[in-house]
Amino acid sequence: MENPASLAPAARLLGYAGLLPLIGCAAGLGLVPMHRAPLLDAGFGYAALIFSFLGGLWWGQGIARGKASPALFTIAVLPSLVAWGLMLLRLLGWTTQEALLVLGAAILLSPIVDLALARKQATVHGWIALRLQLSTGLGALTLALAIL
Repeated sequence: MENPASLAPAARLLGYAGLLPLIGCAAGLGLVPMHRAPLLDAGFGYAALIFSFLGGLWWGQGIARGKASPALFTIAVLPSLVAWGLMLLRLLGWTTQEALLVLGAAILLSPIVDLALARKQATVHGWIALRLQLSTGLGALTLALAIL
């Protein structure tokens, strides 16, 4: 359920700009392949950071709803816990590519939460479309890093 307010152009522009770090990491893999490991680490770190940020958005939406929603707050902390868990698994022997695959899939699935929230509360016009585009872009770039 969207309300008549429209998404600010700056939100759209800066949202798309948020894809630049992963685009840079992917380009770097082709341009400076001798720096593969740090580029993959940087890409993983950035994607994990943004995934955690999404949980913060959901937490804020839960607070804005004006009533306690234990299920929403539980879902809202999952991105940070998943990102942390993947970092831990990397320290315990997972490859960065394995972690990127799981993280990319999680990012691609994240709009499911936004769609559920949009059915329960008004959202700014264009928000869901932007979330779908950005999650598809970030998720696909994260997966691309895993297979490049």
